[in-house]
Amino acid sequence: MSHELRFQVEILPDLEWPALLERFQHVEALGFDLVGTGDQFVDSMNPSRPWFDLWALLAGVAQATHRIRIAPCVAQIPMRDPATFARQVLTVDHISNGRVEVGLGLGRPVAPSYRMMGIPNWDNAERADRFREYVEIVARMLANEQTTYEGRHYQIDGATVHRSVQSPRPPITIAAMGPRMMRYAATYADTWNTMSFDVEFENQHAESADRMSRMAGYCEAVGRDPETLRCSYLMFDANARQSGGHISYYDSSQAFADMANRLLDLGFTELGLYYPALLSQRPVFETIANDVIPTLRESRKPLR
Repeated sequence: MSHELRFQVEILPDLEWPALLERFQHVEALGFDLVGTGDQFVDSMNPSRPWFDLWALLAGVAQATHRIRIAPCVAQIPMRDPATFARQVLTVDHISNGRVEVGLGLGRPVAPSYRMMGIPNWDNAERADRFREYVEIVARMLANEQTTYEGRHYQIDGATVHRSVQSPRPPITIAAMGPRMMRYAATYADTWNTMSFDVEFENQHAESADRMSRMAGYCEAVGRDPETLRCSYLMFDANARQSGGHISYYDSSQAFADMANRLLDLGFTELGLYYPALLSQRPVFETIANDVIPTLRESRKPLR
């Protein structure tokens, strides 16, 4: 293992601001490495609930935190053009004094956001077609003060931005589950993030093992050492919504440790958790942060 372990928490932007900010600050106080939030116009499952804008929220979090790294988990490319996205990243990079990371993905076509916003809702094939140009523009703009790009879908002419705080640029995470996006991750990403929507952990584990094997092949195909790509897994519980927010890996600290160890054994060096919606699960979440994660870090220090 060549990367230090990292642990991320995903916080949905669906509370009033004081309560939402308290969650971000709680995650920082517990010692997590990274905190992320979603990128939608509304909660697709419940459009009437509060839901804040991604970059305005992260700018506020950057001002109210000091150590933790912050990121979209993940930004959807149809929501904004790549040059605007790059400028938003750079703005928060400066506000946070170099703590922002760039999470990018295709997004989900089945959502009311596009109709509400009056923007095109591309199918997955077109999203994937556009993604390569999108990430190339973002990477160039984050590393250069001026960028020109002529693609089939996107063209920018002399786009100027501030130089990023981080050198050579903020790190890029690409969320990918299918072959084409995984190849993009192998080519362009500092971190590859994946997840599973299966309801059973055993099936999630098998699916992830297969993806890890295939990702090594994609890296080798583009001439990249697979060890240079951080592999990240977002621990999703498909039953949580219908069970009132109950997340199975918060049943006990041992339940989390068992799942985490099996995922780490596959080669993942970053695990993402959802912030517990239920107050009853908050103590286990805190025990995981205070006791389980330090043990995992100690037992899995990278080889030098």
